[in-house]
Amino acid sequence: MGASRLFTALALLVLSPLARTQQFAKVVIKPSASSAPGASRLQVLPSGDLIGHSIPVVELIALAYAVPNNPSPRLASLPEWVVRHRFDIGAKTSASLRLDTKDIQTQRRTIELLLQKLLRDRFGLVLRAKTVATPVYALTLSGNDHKLKRSSISPRNCILDTDPDGCHGFAIGFGHPLNTRAADMSDLAHYLENWTDLPVVDRTAATGLFEMHSQGWQPMNLPPPPPGASGMGAEFANLSTLSAVLSSFGLQLRREGESLPFYTVERIEQPSANDLYPAHGMRAD
Repeated sequence: MGASRLFTALALLVLSPLARTQQFAKVVIKPSASSAPGASRLQVLPSGDLIGHSIPVVELIALAYAVPNNPSPRLASLPEWVVRHRFDIGAKTSASLRLDTKDIQTQRRTIELLLQKLLRDRFGLVLRAKTVATPVYALTLSGNDHKLKRSSISPRNCILDTDPDGCHGFAIGFGHPLNTRAADMSDLAHYLENWTDLPVVDRTAATGLFEMHSQGWQPMNLPPPPPGASGMGAEFANLSTLSAVLSSFGLQLRREGESLPFYTVERIEQPSANDLYPAHGMRAD
């Protein structure tokens, strides 16, 4: 995500004037009846409205602050319920907000601001951020002629949808294959960082949406196994390396340095069930 995402060390209690203009007018949050991974889906519509089914709060934080969903030094002090508990979320914006633009970066930044405000207002999220100089993997083109295939989906019709046939996401599969109908290079870097041993930043300068299909690969880093379970990783031994998979798209990872925000959760609260909130945060009667 690069230097544009840098934050100085501060408690994120006050949003910028721009962030205050990007907020949901009404939000409904309920505990989800389903905890199956395949039931999870998050959509942002061209209007800016959000529809979420079986969403863990860590996924909202990951999208709002460009950090991995999986355990990472870049997001510390998460309570267990943020990962394990799932919610159904419906959020409506004002009629003036439109995301059906070709500018993917504007779409992404608007979604980040909307989610940051939602997390602060509805979950009481307070983060402490510190900018750290750290080794990273820079995602780059491996030659002048990359092998990426342009997506047939226009950015205007591809705001955010984590469904396997959606956009800006990757379908779940063994070994975390790179299967997507429409994702940009920032999406790819964010996805890879869940299973690499260093953060990943996009330095390809490749713009637009791409379609990708690959086999799974050997993860460099895996979340810790559940309590009582044996170690994990041996089942991936026969898969290709990430280097080989990326090479098939004309991409590579290069070890470089970058300054990135590292976050610590200072406060987060579980929402009350069946509550409907208007923009000012009071319960609607």
